[in-house]
Amino acid sequence: MSKSERELITELKAVLSSRRYSPVVIGNYCAYAQEFLDYLMQRGILVVDVTEAEVARYLCHAVALFRKRRSRNPGKRWHEIPQAGIHALLRLVQDQWPPAPKVTCAADALRFAICNEYETWLREERGLARASIDAFLWEARHFLGWLLERCGVEGLMEVSVGDIDRYMDMRASKLTRSSLKCAAERLRALLRYLHRTSHIATDLSPHVLAPRLYAYEGVPSILERDQIAAVLASASMDKTPAGLRDHAILRLLATYGLRSGEIRNMRIEDIGWRTGAIRVRHSKTQAYSFLPLTERVGESILAYLRSGRPATDARELFVRTRAPYCKLDKLYSMVRRRLRDAGVKPQGKRGPHIFRHARATELLRAAVPQKIIGDLLGHRSIASTAPYLKLATEDLRAIALDVPGTEVSA
Repeated sequence: MSKSERELITELKAVLSSRRYSPVVIGNYCAYAQEFLDYLMQRGILVVDVTEAEVARYLCHAVALFRKRRSRNPGKRWHEIPQAGIHALLRLVQDQWPPAPKVTCAADALRFAICNEYETWLREERGLARASIDAFLWEARHFLGWLLERCGVEGLMEVSVGDIDRYMDMRASKLTRSSLKCAAERLRALLRYLHRTSHIATDLSPHVLAPRLYAYEGVPSILERDQIAAVLASASMDKTPAGLRDHAILRLLATYGLRSGEIRNMRIEDIGWRTGAIRVRHSKTQAYSFLPLTERVGESILAYLRSGRPATDARELFVRTRAPYCKLDKLYSMVRRRLRDAGVKPQGKRGPHIFRHARATELLRAAVPQKIIGDLLGHRSIASTAPYLKLATEDLRAIALDVPGTEVSA
């Protein structure tokens, strides 16, 4: 083993140790990283030049080697362990992994340039949130890649309504009506931008067809009070670090109806123990709300901080239970798992938003004004709160009135 390889493995071990990975994980990551370096050396490939395709080829080679050594196939998810070790090595060497896409032709250069300018415009001119910018950019990259592959750089200026129809037909095959409508709105925004910046000759945004969605046509999924109680009771029995964290998150969801991002971005300093308030930064409006810290929510958060949260420099309140200890990427899988463990099977979607729907419905049934509910949920307008009215319509069945018949004179 050359000195440079020895130094890389030593440095990788130090980086993983500083992020508080367990000794077993560090050993596995370094062992697989070393095997990958040996593979590269045999083929004369420098680690700084490794591409995603090269990693994929190596993993196929590793699976074949596993089969040869042990006379059996590895498990379905076995490749994730060597892959994680290799990715950690490549982030150390190349600074960024996966690597940024490289320009290979004129079409790539044009697509990258347009998307970079479009991102700046979305951020600085329209002032969109990061999640919205990412969604608009995904559509832009996908559409421009599809179009430039078909018509080339010279054909961009002459894009036609037929091209738009073919693209939307292709997207429609994989999307629901609601998702397709969102894709159409993002494509319209891109086409308006392309026309405004003289990349296309005609503004084709009015020609983007999307399915019609009627106001309040779908009823959101919710949890009833007894179901919420069952989920909280089930999670409270799990005294592991993950259980303490999940119980505190579920308490926040059930009590305040917060969005997933508002919980994931909540910081330690947002819990005002002395003032008895929680500061919430709303994901969409970027405005702050101060909500009363209830006793049960405070107890669940305190239990997590004392016995569940790992020692880390991260300021986010809720972090991963395994290294690297950083903020959570999402809550959907956790909520779905906790619902399943509690034996709760709501109709429709089963992510964190059903707690938000349930909280809004409970307040509506208690005759709380829509404006106050909207302020609690971080809505920009009363119109955003109106869809939750659909969920309380079942209550009307209990007060049905007999309508006298009309007597027709002879």
